[in-house]
Amino acid sequence: MIANMNRRRALRLLGAAGAAACPVCLAKLAMADTAGEHKAPHWSYEGEAGPEQWGSLSPDFKVCDLGLQQSPIDLVGAMRAELSPIPISWSNGQFSILNNGHTIQVNCKSSGSIAIEGHDFDLLQFHFHHPSEHKLNDQSFDLECHFVHKSAQAGLAVLGVFFRPGAANAALQPVFDAMPAEAGQEVPLAGLDLNSLLPPTRGYFRYKGSLTTPPCGEIVTWTVFKDPIEASPEQIAKFAGLFPMNARPVQNLNRRFLLESNS
Repeated sequence: MIANMNRRRALRLLGAAGAAACPVCLAKLAMADTAGEHKAPHWSYEGEAGPEQWGSLSPDFKVCDLGLQQSPIDLVGAMRAELSPIPISWSNGQFSILNNGHTIQVNCKSSGSIAIEGHDFDLLQFHFHHPSEHKLNDQSFDLECHFVHKSAQAGLAVLGVFFRPGAANAALQPVFDAMPAEAGQEVPLAGLDLNSLLPPTRGYFRYKGSLTTPPCGEIVTWTVFKDPIEASPEQIAKFAGLFPMNARPVQNLNRRFLLESNS
């Protein structure tokens, strides 16, 4: 009975967490993402402007140090829960691909939405991290893709997908063929098969967290799929050639609930 009560409480907290985000914060972060599209101050993944220093680079970045619901995390010790499948209604909208200096980001316009806990979230963009930002039982993956969605009422919702070396990924190839080498470059991108960038089985982890780059706003409902999909070693190496390391270290879970679907 106690376990069931804890599960119900966790689900209520996760459902309400995004709705608590302030409208002003959402307005400022409408196009913000876990790839960190911020012009100033300068931040990076290593050195004097690396993750350990983010909180001191700007008053707007303080939550990077002081926040208690930071991302990414190690996905370990999750509580099993009856989590519903995620309705994903992506469409072939308008795409452009951007090198924002921190990652390769595909901006998506009129590209559909997902539904989580009774809220619809529109797809804004997706981008990549090498190596993966989240870990699974202390294991990193070669690549992680984040699909960033926004709701006016419930903050941001991000779907995370791990990649491991294997067969070439046909759905990924148009992105990696077109990715600009220079920061600031943005080019149009032809239609993509977004659904092929998701694993065939959709079991997942769920927790309340943050952007993984400055300003580290704690307005994200995270869904990270359990099963990785494949990309060829050549595809992974091509991204790594531009971004050898663009992953924030894992953060403490603190007193948050980490849920795992039964499927």
